Amino acid sequence: MLGAIAGDVIGSYYEFARTKRTDFPLFVPESRFTDDTVLTVAHAESLLRSRPYLDVLLEYVKAYPHAGYGINFAVWVRSGNRAPYGSYGNGSAMRVSPAAYRHDTLEEVIAAAKRSAAITHNHREGVRGAEAVAAAIYLARTGSSKEDIRLQVMERFGYELRTTVDELRPDYVFDETCQGTVPAAIVAFLDSSDFESAIRLAVSLGGDADTLACITGGIAEAYYGGVPPEIERAVLERLDRRLNQVVREFRARHVKKKIARGPVLRSAPGRAGASRGEES
Repeated sequence: MLGAIAGDVIGSYYEFARTKRTDFPLFVPESRFTDDTVLTVAHAESLLRSRPYLDVLLEYVKAYPHAGYGINFAVWVRSGNRAPYGSYGNGSAMRVSPAAYRHDTLEEVIAAAKRSAAITHNHREGVRGAEAVAAAIYLARTGSSKEDIRLQVMERFGYELRTTVDELRPDYVFDETCQGTVPAAIVAFLDSSDFESAIRLAVSLGGDADTLACITGGIAEAYYGGVPPEIERAVLERLDRRLNQVVREFRARHVKKKIARGPVLRSAPGRAGASRGEES
């Protein structure tokens, strides 16, 4: 889950920058958490407290009203209508990572992802996006190879993943849909060599950078065995007390003991804190 939050915080500055480079600074003074983090932590708290996700989600939106929610989501919240609104935006996929740790079989994880998506994103694409991301995280944390993750996600969810970031990048544009975000984010993970390079590749697509990196980061954390300490510190210091508390509690109870791949491997270009180069 922290990997998803790290991706959000790092990607936040580049959401509308459309950068196509990987040699950008990971953190700048403007780096912040957005709705991706708020709704991910809300999901984690709902699982920790055994409370309906919809109830907790609405509480968090009220507590963090300026986190950058998508237009349709914000309209739905203001309407007071608790019925789902048929969204296929990438918000269902960005917030799903806690489900991949709370449950112990792939089928349970997929079912939990569907439930978490359907409270708002009950369109088949919104559900598919959340299911695919949760499945990829589960497979990553339980020791599957990248090729196995690629093939299983393709077979189960129908996404085309036989491409590379270099092939996608030239023509990739800002896209807030699940079908436009989830496959690209997974490809960024598949192309990566470590956690940091995964985030850099996701942002370098030049699209919805915070959400692309959020999804990629959630999978990369599980596969590479965690988040590099310097990135973890920089992310946690940007969260307020409430978010920090839930993140630490969820990680202690569900995440650390379930990431079994080993120590974080790092060999990416650049480093945290370097100088600037260039829907929910």
